[in-house]
Amino acid sequence: MLALLAKEPSHGYELRARLRQALGPLGEAMNDGQIYVILGRLEKAGLATCQRAPGAPDRADRKVYALTAEGHQRVAEWLSELSWPKPDLAEFHLKLLAAAAAGLADPIAMVDAQRRELLRRLRDAQRAAMAEPDRSDAALLLEGIVLRLQADLRWLEACERNWTGRKDRP
Repeated sequence: MLALLAKEPSHGYELRARLRQALGPLGEAMNDGQIYVILGRLEKAGLATCQRAPGAPDRADRKVYALTAEGHQRVAEWLSELSWPKPDLAEFHLKLLAAAAAGLADPIAMVDAQRRELLRRLRDAQRAAMAEPDRSDAALLLEGIVLRLQADLRWLEACERNWTGRKDRP
């Protein structure tokens, strides 16, 4: 939200529309109420201010949010951070080890279940990507998701090769 407000002061509905435009179907996950909760928190934290702006004759005044100097600084810091999503399959690897060590589950069956879920997510992401205009920001984001899911599926293949034929399988 801070980065969206860095462009210009906006009200919640404008931010929601820009979020949808930037993220495509992923932007649909955040509802109007969540946006206003976030804006309220930013205001309490001193990162944004809120002023009332007159609405249309048939509408109530709107709350328009703008970044404070501290908010602009926070956006600049965020943009300069080097980060990458943390691998979430590390937890899955620990589950495999724990299940096999305690004889609670078959690691190959766990890999199969995980593969089915990743294939479902991949199918959904590919469909969403195909529905986006070429070269749009949302299409690029979805392409990144598709590529990560494909890499995760390749890793599951390595897990399956590793666990196939082990003597310590339950």
